[in-house]
Amino acid sequence: MLATFLIGLREGLEAALVVGILVAYLRRLGRSDALPRLWAGVGLAVALALGIGAVLTFGAYALTFEAQELIGGLLSLLAVAMVTWMIFWMQKAGRTMNATLEGGLDRALTQGGIWALVAIGFVSVAREGIETTLLLWSMVQSFGGAPSALIGAVLGLLTAVVIGWLLARGAMRLDLRRFFTWTSGFLVIVAAGVLAYAIMDLQEAGALPGPFTAAAPIDAATGAVALGWAAFPFGWAFDVTNVIAPDSAWATILQATVGFMPRMTWLQVAAWVLYLVVVGFFFVRGLRARRPSEPRTPTSEEQDRSASALTQQGAA
Repeated sequence: MLATFLIGLREGLEAALVVGILVAYLRRLGRSDALPRLWAGVGLAVALALGIGAVLTFGAYALTFEAQELIGGLLSLLAVAMVTWMIFWMQKAGRTMNATLEGGLDRALTQGGIWALVAIGFVSVAREGIETTLLLWSMVQSFGGAPSALIGAVLGLLTAVVIGWLLARGAMRLDLRRFFTWTSGFLVIVAAGVLAYAIMDLQEAGALPGPFTAAAPIDAATGAVALGWAAFPFGWAFDVTNVIAPDSAWATILQATVGFMPRMTWLQVAAWVLYLVVVGFFFVRGLRARRPSEPRTPTSEEQDRSASALTQQGAA
């Protein structure tokens, strides 16, 4: 519940801020008459996200188990790709978001077409909505459709709407840069877990080699799929289900926070580690690049040259 709450809060707040910027700019221009068209676009984006969620949830019942796992794995991969792109996009474009959105709104107002403003509202929210739907759907699937996960997501989205409204009214202040930095770091870890779950889905569907396919290494003593180093690369990396039950609260918490499952394959572990190392490296490097450089203390030679130049200017 906590993991999906944080995701709903983070993604919902980003969408709420985008809408808030657009609404505030229209009011500043004295074009409140254009607000209904903007809200129409926002409403269509929300309806699209809900429709995708409904199709993913109810449409899977008519599919075979292998087809469900294949579609679930591919959609989880899509969610990881979208989240990863969003994390780095926010790092690069966060500072110019206001100008970008206002520029697009200016062009829509200049063109004067009703569909231009509808499109601005739709595009501004649709990306966040689809991304949130895919990510939350993947996480809920990995938890076995737990109702608490859905409740957490809804509470997070509602909280985001309230916070966005308070920020727009000036009744609340929030260090958005720090908020998005911390939550982006959290999303890197969550995305690694979703990627590991996607690998499991694809292995169960037979799309990737693993313990459920003929490529699985067999333990000669037990006749079961091998475990540990002997199972590398298509068997089980570890199995601690006798210590942490897969349906226990601890298993759910660990999976929601760090992507850990009581039993994981070598491909899952490799994907999880590789994602954290690569994406984590570029994420941290992006944070360091954003920090303002500290003023450098001039050397004594530079100070002498500067003083000499000032003396010559004074003499002139």
